Amino acid sequence: MPLSELGVTEAREAGRQMQVAGIMPAVVHTSVLVRAIQTADVALGEMQRTWIPVRRSWRLNERHYGALQGLNKKQTSDKYGEEKVKVWRRSYDVRPPALETSDERHPSRDPRYAALPPELLPSAECLRDVVERMLPYWYDAIVPDLLRESCVLVSAHGNSLRALVKHLDRLTDQQVVDLDIPTGVPRVYELGPDFAPRSSRYLGDPQDIERRAAAVRAQASSGGP
Repeated sequence: MPLSELGVTEAREAGRQMQVAGIMPAVVHTSVLVRAIQTADVALGEMQRTWIPVRRSWRLNERHYGALQGLNKKQTSDKYGEEKVKVWRRSYDVRPPALETSDERHPSRDPRYAALPPELLPSAECLRDVVERMLPYWYDAIVPDLLRESCVLVSAHGNSLRALVKHLDRLTDQQVVDLDIPTGVPRVYELGPDFAPRSSRYLGDPQDIERRAAAVRAQASSGGP
């Protein structure tokens, strides 16, 4: 699904915020999903840095919601019950019902994943699964770029970014479940030689950041996929 008009506006503002702060990435990592790719393109366009190297990986994809994938809030609640859907949405290690491989929504039916071994393709994921698939990419791709470059940009999604923040900030399972990442707001980490954070901060107006985080919280509480 492409970015909405609001998403484009937020991505452009994120690029402006990074430029004003003097944060100039030398390489960008994105998922293989359209929204993350477009977000990076718009933000880098605002910074006039669309020429930097781009690396993409399915390991930065949004969580796969299994049988809930593509259903709206009413459809999921009507089919499974609102309380059960909330558990799937806001727990750390409870997966929603899995997709059959014959389902058109299954990753095995998507040409983006044709080269991946079938056993790597998720039929449904909980947040723990997202952490486990994201971490190899952090160690094997992002960390090597951090060794070469002073600034690396990651453009991903709510749950894959939560997984990365969990690792960097050493959050507990419950803390990451309670974490709401505001959309379109750059989060800046300064890392030490051991890649542990020395500091972290969001760029932008604190009230606007809290408003965006509250919107994410409200969406999750509604039980939608």
